[in-house]
Amino acid sequence: MSNPNLDPLKLAGAKSKGKRPWFLENTDSERVLNITLALVQEVAVMRERMDTIERLLERDGKVTKDAIEAYKPARFEADERGMLMQEYISRVFRILQQDVEATELGDEASSEDVAEEFATTEEKSC
Repeated sequence: MSNPNLDPLKLAGAKSKGKRPWFLENTDSERVLNITLALVQEVAVMRERMDTIERLLERDGKVTKDAIEAYKPARFEADERGMLMQEYISRVFRILQQDVEATELGDEASSEDVAEEFATTEEKSC
């Protein structure tokens, strides 16, 4: 049901009116973050569509575009998808969670700190 008059490339490049807000000090870092988050979103959508395809195949043994578009997950299926999505997002952002945990633990040495200390100790003993 796509409109042949719409240009998907033009729509993908559309932006809000006004100046773009920047949240990070380094605009290159923010660009990389935005690209990464866009990719995370696309993968999430593909995972959901794949789940739909797998469920349709199990149920009907066939898949059509119309069946994919019309699919409405049952409550338990939506709950399963929600859990899978939470696990996915947790894996994507695990570095942030690890930083929070490290802050809560206090002055625990990183592997980089241990390697540097080891290298310094080796130099002194030679």
